[in-house]
Amino acid sequence: MKLIKPFLLASLTAVVLTSCGGGAAVISTPIENIDNTPLKESELTENEKHTWGHLDLVKDTIPGMSVDKAYQEIIKDKKGKTVIVAVIDSGIDIEHEDLDGVVWTNEDEIPGNGIDDDKNGYVDDIHGWNFLGDAYDEQLEFVRIIVKGDKTNPQYDAAVAEYEEKYQEAINNKQRYDQIYEMVKSADETVANHLNKKDYTKEDVAAIKTDDAAVTQAVGMLQSMYARGFDNSEAVLEAVKGGVEYYTDQLNANLNKDLKGRKTGDDPDDLSDVGYGNGNVLPSEKGESHGTHVAGIIAAERNNGKGINGVANNVQIMSLRAVPNGDEYDKDIALAIRYAVDNGAKVINGSFGKYYSPHSDWVRDAIAYAGDNDVLFINAAGNEGIDIDKKDVFPNDAIGTGPEVSNTFITVGALEPKYGSGMIAGFSNYGKYNVDVFAPGAKVYSTTPENEYATKGGTSMAAPAVAGVAALIRSYYPKLSAAQVKQIILDSGLPVKTNVVVGGEPSDVRPFADLTKSAKMVNAYNALIMASQTK
Repeated sequence: MKLIKPFLLASLTAVVLTSCGGGAAVISTPIENIDNTPLKESELTENEKHTWGHLDLVKDTIPGMSVDKAYQEIIKDKKGKTVIVAVIDSGIDIEHEDLDGVVWTNEDEIPGNGIDDDKNGYVDDIHGWNFLGDAYDEQLEFVRIIVKGDKTNPQYDAAVAEYEEKYQEAINNKQRYDQIYEMVKSADETVANHLNKKDYTKEDVAAIKTDDAAVTQAVGMLQSMYARGFDNSEAVLEAVKGGVEYYTDQLNANLNKDLKGRKTGDDPDDLSDVGYGNGNVLPSEKGESHGTHVAGIIAAERNNGKGINGVANNVQIMSLRAVPNGDEYDKDIALAIRYAVDNGAKVINGSFGKYYSPHSDWVRDAIAYAGDNDVLFINAAGNEGIDIDKKDVFPNDAIGTGPEVSNTFITVGALEPKYGSGMIAGFSNYGKYNVDVFAPGAKVYSTTPENEYATKGGTSMAAPAVAGVAALIRSYYPKLSAAQVKQIILDSGLPVKTNVVVGGEPSDVRPFADLTKSAKMVNAYNALIMASQTK
């Protein structure tokens, strides 16, 4: 499943109710500078909100990846090699104004002739492959396990228990989001009427003095929203609406036992049944925006005067549509990884994940295949705010904390745009063994279909940030192996010495180093310097 969820319901519900790996030392940035970095007291500017993942911790007091600094001081006079980055995700709007110049094209295939010209098993795969065909809505994996009715499956009982819990949770949460939406909408209208204007500011709300109980209650609700990072009531309403849509989708599709999501006519339990799908890698609808957002973080055209700058230049994006509105099929992911490797990708981004995987061995074999063929796989850690050393999340390159099948697999947790105790995104999974690094993942601005842009959050956004850094290293230092690039990314990050809030729970405070193998956050500037010094 695409790793984006609505903002934390518990936090917002409380508002409504009260209103109503170790490694080498840091190269370029002395540790004492980081430890002495003042917390950023002022709110982020609009530009900082749109670019924070590229900013520099010491200069900007924002825990970005020093991407701008890398371009200004290291890359500016260099010419790199083109790197193909495969994005296994939902469809990508390859016609987007900020992506159309960075799309991979299979030069060995003749468009539209209905012939597999390059003999790779995929007909007319011009910009990648669509393993979903015309489908988009899909069940979660544990629902598919129940529907199959195979009680000998060791996961069957757990699936039944999880279904009962998740179905009731979805009903309850949808009702609560519906209620919250109406209450926020009412508060917005009350304040707008009191001020006699719709486009009021936070300052306008703070200045309200009244004995009207309804207005006072509305002001309290809006101010609580502002305190949680929302700029205006429109942003709150949009976020709450996203929650309504999320749980509506769960009930209508993800948890619907009667849904027949698969449209490709193949057997998803037979890895040898191939050739299904088609070459149309575009989104099925405008709302299918996840893959486009991920692609923009990696490689949106730089300095073209439009939208955003991706982390990496010299990139071609290969689009592999394999992640539906629901849980991906193991078969699709395994074949997509192999397609990427066989067709020239040097980096693969996987911003998806699930907690049940009947054919996880197929995917691990594909991950091992990528590693054996010098390809990096950048993996999102997941958004449940849990320790994935203690609970399996798929895909992965190991069973539990057992031996890894690949030394080119990187799992990424998500950072917030604020240095200090609150820098770990509350939704981000973590793990001293299974999460390698952290990178910017909350409140990330990027491309969405039909030449639009939006802010989204998740480890889905952190993984492509790291994929962009990996692509930069492979572009400017192409002789380095994928395994070397992984180690450079882990070793060159900025170490974080502070204690941090874990899982969004203020009472759970731990050293940052306990949440990740490297105990570091990714830094492009340092990574490129280390790459230049690596033989």
